[in-house]
Amino acid sequence: MATNYFAAPADPESLLTKADGPTGSLPLSDEILRTWSSGDLFGLTQSVGMGFDPRRVLGDQYLILSTQGGVRNPDGTPQALGYHTGHWEVGLLVQAAAEQITSHEGVPFAAFVSDPCDGRSQGTRGMFDSLPYRNDAAIVMRRLIRSLPRRKGVVGIATCDKGLPAMMMALAGCGDLANVLVPGGVTLPPTVGEDAGKVQTIGARYSRGEMTLEEASLEGCRACGTPGGGCQFLGTAATAQVVAEALGMTVPHAALAPSGQPLWTQLARDSADASREMHASGVSMSDILTDDAIFNAMLIHAAVGGSTNLLLHIPAIAAAAGLERPDADAFREINKLVPRFVDCLPNGPMGHPTVRMFLAGGVPEVAWHLRELGLLKADAKTVSGMTWDQLLDQWIDSDRRRVCRQRLQSADGVDPDTVIIPPATARKMGLTSTVCFPVGNLCPEGSVIKATSIDPSVIDEDGVYRKRGPARVFNTERSAIAAIKGQSEPAIKAGDVIVLIGRGPLGCGMEETYQITSALKYLSFGKEVALVTDARFSGVSTGACIGHVGPEALAGGPIAKVRDGDVIEIEINRSTLVGRVDLIESGDGEAAESLLVSRTPHPDLCVEAELPDDTKLWAALQQASGGTWGGCTFDVDEIVKTLEAGMKARKG
Repeated sequence: MATNYFAAPADPESLLTKADGPTGSLPLSDEILRTWSSGDLFGLTQSVGMGFDPRRVLGDQYLILSTQGGVRNPDGTPQALGYHTGHWEVGLLVQAAAEQITSHEGVPFAAFVSDPCDGRSQGTRGMFDSLPYRNDAAIVMRRLIRSLPRRKGVVGIATCDKGLPAMMMALAGCGDLANVLVPGGVTLPPTVGEDAGKVQTIGARYSRGEMTLEEASLEGCRACGTPGGGCQFLGTAATAQVVAEALGMTVPHAALAPSGQPLWTQLARDSADASREMHASGVSMSDILTDDAIFNAMLIHAAVGGSTNLLLHIPAIAAAAGLERPDADAFREINKLVPRFVDCLPNGPMGHPTVRMFLAGGVPEVAWHLRELGLLKADAKTVSGMTWDQLLDQWIDSDRRRVCRQRLQSADGVDPDTVIIPPATARKMGLTSTVCFPVGNLCPEGSVIKATSIDPSVIDEDGVYRKRGPARVFNTERSAIAAIKGQSEPAIKAGDVIVLIGRGPLGCGMEETYQITSALKYLSFGKEVALVTDARFSGVSTGACIGHVGPEALAGGPIAKVRDGDVIEIEINRSTLVGRVDLIESGDGEAAESLLVSRTPHPDLCVEAELPDDTKLWAALQQASGGTWGGCTFDVDEIVKTLEAGMKARKG
């Protein structure tokens, strides 16, 4: 039955034409009326118009900016779904922070910039908007912050892959304020079942006959133990939380807290207090975000074995703060200083869920080990009002540390020192540095591999991964995953080197290819397959997967010239962090030197036909700003110079 849009209201008298305004009066003064702008004065009118007590409107204003998504009923059930668990319970943190601000006579404001789910958009056209969204969201967040002119500070609350880096960029870009970040925490693993990373491979495993329909249906249903928080692995969301704390942007022991629990809610209250105390002390975010803070973030990223996506986000945060952007050489040198000593999914050897890292001591425990090694920049400040030195002196004998570590032992039977492993023990166990940046004739500008996650069984005794095999070239993720699933011929088999081209910023917005990398991790033959691509990877990706190949194929990169059957050779030394990715010869023996000169780009190489104009613009702007090795951010001065030069050239 068609909707009657023109039905009469049931009670015409309910259509009011006027109403009584708020009672009372604004606490104005002669000075306020003479010196405040009309906008500041009208803001007070708007505040009481929403029902706020007029006697309190002159309190210090604080903005609580979050990525909340979905609509929760009072009992926590969904009225309207969010995109992901990471922003589903964030409203509870907003409420806790607001209550704390109110308890100190402050005036809390709340604004929301929700975020997409990289898991939900894997393998879809939604991934074309994933990385570009980060910059857009940071811009909107900064505009919202500036649009509340009398705010003293911002409590930024975010959890996941793009919303959290965007929030860090926004808070860094408004460095004159008393800003504090609240990580949204993690979801718990199911008591029985697969984690949220492995469960994303049910399609590939079912297609290859490695699980039944019933098994896939069951595992797909029960992977999230609790309804809020980021996924249970140290992917981009969890790594970004760790990096936020490492930067000093959060209160202590905030990253990876279990979502929805009282300890998690208290973090929001503590963060609201920290913002207020920063303002009272004249401390701002620019005092926190320094070159030393960036160093600590890269150091702790290496120690935990974090997502390679942070190689895009840390430089972008540095740029937003007006600091020098770290490059591949900076990451390489830091990774040489320290091996990974955290055992957390998707890395091994055990692969603990992120909540266990939190209970084992989280970022403070990692930082304490790094200070003991003489590596941490311990004079760097944090939003707590303490330097890292002061913070760690309190941490090591704290009740918080003792109780959390005891709880991990009693609840899960896990020794905390097997999750956050003393570095000397980690070295003896063979744990290696996190990332390596191979070069070679297919990636003259460099590439990235999460070397710590290559399956140990395919590493030679000298600690080097060596691979030589025939190329299987694809220009879309869809065609590659079909071959992996065995749905197209010839199917991917052990020994192949998948070469996925045209997936950088210019081709598709630099999509994640977790559909591929996760399948290779969990298929029985996957460890015998390598991947080389100009795309990026999800933080939970593992295996011999080499991404960020530069230049990207559509920017003239030699990876565009590879053909099916070409012989590709890969060598990754996990000890020295030296690696190479080379085209050796064609299938019929023609040498690489002549192939790379004589060949034209692959005939199937193209920009995605359905690439949004918004993403094309983003790709052009970030390309002029340093590209992927510059963090895919926007350097306004470089963009303006490029535009001016181009306009001049067109006229001339």
